[in-house]
Amino acid sequence: MKKKKSNFIIQGSILAITSILVRIIGIFYRIPLTNMIGTEGIGYYSSAYNIYSVLLLLSSYSLPLAVSKMVSARVSDGRYKNAYRVFQVAFIYAAVVGTLAMFITYFGADFYTSVVLKKPMVSYALKVLAPTILVVALLGVFRGYFQGLGTMIPTALSQVIEQIINAVASIVAAYLLYQEGFKSNLVYGGSEYPSALGAAGGTVGTFIGALSALVFFLFVFSIYRKSLYKRMKKDKTAEQEPLRMVSIDLLSTVLPIIISSVIYNISSVIDDGVFSQCMVSLGSTTNEISNLWGIFSGKYHLLTNVPIAIASALASSMIPSLTSSIAQGDRGQAVEKVGMSIRFAMLIAIPSAVGLMVLAGPIMNLLFSGDNALAANMMLYGASAVIFFSLSTITNAILQGINHMMIPIKHAAISLFIHLAALVIMLLVFKMGIYSVVFANIIFAASMCVLNARAISKYLEYRQEYRKTFLLPLLASGIMGILALGTYILCFYLIKNNGISTLLSIIVSVLLYGALLLKLKCVDEVELYQIPKGQSIIKLARKIHLL
Repeated sequence: MKKKKSNFIIQGSILAITSILVRIIGIFYRIPLTNMIGTEGIGYYSSAYNIYSVLLLLSSYSLPLAVSKMVSARVSDGRYKNAYRVFQVAFIYAAVVGTLAMFITYFGADFYTSVVLKKPMVSYALKVLAPTILVVALLGVFRGYFQGLGTMIPTALSQVIEQIINAVASIVAAYLLYQEGFKSNLVYGGSEYPSALGAAGGTVGTFIGALSALVFFLFVFSIYRKSLYKRMKKDKTAEQEPLRMVSIDLLSTVLPIIISSVIYNISSVIDDGVFSQCMVSLGSTTNEISNLWGIFSGKYHLLTNVPIAIASALASSMIPSLTSSIAQGDRGQAVEKVGMSIRFAMLIAIPSAVGLMVLAGPIMNLLFSGDNALAANMMLYGASAVIFFSLSTITNAILQGINHMMIPIKHAAISLFIHLAALVIMLLVFKMGIYSVVFANIIFAASMCVLNARAISKYLEYRQEYRKTFLLPLLASGIMGILALGTYILCFYLIKNNGISTLLSIIVSVLLYGALLLKLKCVDEVELYQIPKGQSIIKLARKIHLL
C-alpha cells in the first residue's frame, strides 16, 4: 500500500512539475506575443482559442481521462488484451470525431465570429486552429493509454516538446503574418489586419506543437510495442471483450466527461459572447471590446492559469489511480488519495493566489509592456479565482474517478446558470465592465466547490480535514504575503528597479513559505519522504533547524 501511495504521489508530482514548466514556457512566449500583436491582437487570439477549446471539448478533450480510466480498470486485474482493445476503439473514435470537428470548425468560422462574437477578424485564427483538433484527438488517445498503464512520463515529455515547439513557431509565425497585415491594410483598407493576421500566426504554433507531440508518441509506442505484446501473451483472460461492448463502454465513459467538461469550460466562450453583446448595447466599439478582452485573457487569465494547471495535472494523474482503488474495493486508500490530492492542490493554490494579489502591479509591469493598471486591478480583485478553480478541478476529477460521472455535470449546469445571471446583472445593471467577467468566474468556481464537496462527502463518506489543508497554508501565505510586499517596497526604494525588486520578493516569499510550512507542522517528515527528492529536502531542513 505504501508503494502504491508513493507511486501515486510521484506520478502526480511528475505531471505537476511538468505543468509548471509548460505554463512557464507558455507565459514566456505569450508575453512577447502580447507585446508584439497588442491587446487587440491577443483579444482575437483568445476569442479564437476559446471557440477552438469548446469544439475540442465536444470532440476529444475527454479522451485522455476516459481512456486512462478504462485502461486502468482493466490493467489493475491483468487484462492487458482488453486494455489494448480500449486503445484501438478510442483511436478510431478520435479519428472520426476529430475529422468531423475539424470541418465544422473551419467551415463555421465565419458565421460564428461575425454573428455571435461580432468580431469577424477572429475567423483567420480560428481557421488555422481547425486541423489542430484532429491532431489533439489522436494525441489524447496515446496520452490516456500510457496514463492508464501507470506512467506519466510520456505525457510529461510530450507536453514539454509540444510547448517548446509551439512557443517558437507561434512567435515566428505571428511576427511574419503581423508584417503581412500592414500590406493587407493597404490592399483592402482598414487597420485591423496586422492584429488579426498576427493572432492567426500565434495559432500556427498550436498546430505544429501538437503535431510534434503526436510524432513523439508514435516513436514511443513503436519502442513500447514489444513490451506490450509480452504482457498480452501473459494475459490468460478467458474472454476478450467484444469491440462493440468496448465501444459502448467508451461512449458511456466519454459522454458524461464531455458534457461535464463542456459545461465547466464553456463559460469562457459564453463570457466572450455575452460581454461583447452587452458592451455593444452600452455603446462600446469592437476595438474597445477586443482590447478589454485581450487584457483579461492575455494578462489576468494567463497568470491565474499557471497554478490552476497544477490542479489539472494532479487530477489527470489521480483518476486512473482512484478508479483502480474503487475497482479493488479499497475505500480507505481511495479516501487517502482524495485527501492528499486536495491538500497538495491547496498547498500550491493558496500561496499563489496571495502572491499574485499582493504583487499584482509589479508582476504585470515585469511581464508586460504598456499600461498595466487595469490588468493589475483585475488580479488584485480576482486572484482568489486560483483557489476556487484549483479546488473545483480536483473535486470534479474525484467524482469522475469514483464513478459518479453525472454529478459534476449537474453541478456545472447549476453553477453556470448562477454565473450567467451574475454576469448579466453586473454588466447591464451595475455597469462593472470587464470586472463583471472576473467576479462572475469566481462565483462559478466557488459554487462548484461547495456542490462538489457535499457530493464527495455523501458518496465517499469523506470528511474534509481543514486545519492542514486550508487554515495553516492560509496562515503561512498571509505571513508570506506581508513579507513579499515589504521586500518589494524596500528593494524598490533602494534600487529603483521593478524587475529586480519583484524577482527578489518572489524568491524570498517562496523560501519563507516553505519554512513556515515546516515550522507550523503543515507538512511533516513522513510526508516529505514520499515526494520526489524528499530525503534531500529533509537533510537541508535539519541543517537549518526547520526539522
